[in-house]
Amino acid sequence: MAKEESEESNEKLLQDISRTLSSLENSKRISRLVNEAIDRKIPITEIIEKGLRSGIERVGTLYEKGEYFLSELLFSSSLMNESMELLIPHLKGEKSQKEGKIVLGTVRGDIHDIGKNIFKMFAQSSGFEVYDLGVDVEPAMFIEKLNNTRAEILGLSALLTTTSYEMKTVIDTLTQEGIRNKVKVLIGGNAVNKEFAEEVGADAAARDAVDGVELCKRWVKRDDDS
Repeated sequence: MAKEESEESNEKLLQDISRTLSSLENSKRISRLVNEAIDRKIPITEIIEKGLRSGIERVGTLYEKGEYFLSELLFSSSLMNESMELLIPHLKGEKSQKEGKIVLGTVRGDIHDIGKNIFKMFAQSSGFEVYDLGVDVEPAMFIEKLNNTRAEILGLSALLTTTSYEMKTVIDTLTQEGIRNKVKVLIGGNAVNKEFAEEVGADAAARDAVDGVELCKRWVKRDDDS
């Protein structure tokens, strides 16, 4: 019974983190909640996915509905980044041998970087070398960085449905440049799923940051085995 009560209490805390972030409360409250989750030894992945990511997805939904505006989107990003700073030290020391190289960025027209940054953190802690191009990235910039680094994986992120088809533009550019068969393309964001990945010609869509890193690990391992 005590274990069940503890699990229920932890779930409530994660929901509180999500609600606090999505309602854009002050950073002191969300920092206190995140620190409490760390003290309870709730897995870092759960704090990020069930707490922070859930909250930021709600912000994205409200933004698309026109209930939140750019200022709210930017403020939620700052809250998220402050919270992530509290969590990053708890992932240190988990690095394995170098896994491979990933070129990463949010596609042209989209300034959202929360999901991308979460994925980057997990990928780096898992041993990947990540080249983060930031947000609002032109297709040519992805091509240039892939050619310069010879990275095996390209990660494309988009929050908004209005910018998600920019992923197809990038993938089509890879084909035009003759390097599509040299790189695996992983897409992520609220607007994408497995069916969308197939539609735009990506290799996979990540359900979340952890799933995305696991996909990358399998791709790199497969290349090593071949």
